[in-house]
Amino acid sequence: MTPSSPGVSARMSRQARKDTEIELAVRRLLHAAGLRYRVEYPVPGMARRRIDVAFTRAKVAVLIDGCFWHGCPQHATHPKSNAEWWRRKLDRNMARDLETTEHLTAAGWTVLRFWEHEDPEEVAARVKAAVERRTA
Repeated sequence: MTPSSPGVSARMSRQARKDTEIELAVRRLLHAAGLRYRVEYPVPGMARRRIDVAFTRAKVAVLIDGCFWHGCPQHATHPKSNAEWWRRKLDRNMARDLETTEHLTAAGWTVLRFWEHEDPEEVAARVKAAVERRTA
């Protein structure tokens, strides 16, 4: 099964995958707090997977998930057009998220997942605390 139309497919492919508004805000706050990190860091041992913000020495992975694409319990929507195709696609995204989290955790990483609607200052504070715990 394919997307409902070429127009929908084209529109969805233009959605930001990286450098979203919240990612940029969180990164600015972390940098201002004196933390240094890697952006779009490859997940070790998993092809085609990336960590949004990675603290490699501390082994802290920060992933900021979009509400639609990753199934936010508060804001996820369910398209009515081509519903079965979308349900399978979004379920695969959520399964991939879980697999990535489990893989990183098994490799000794602390994995922090946030939703795009969360407050950047709160996200940055939680990330900073996790990095400090891991480097203490």
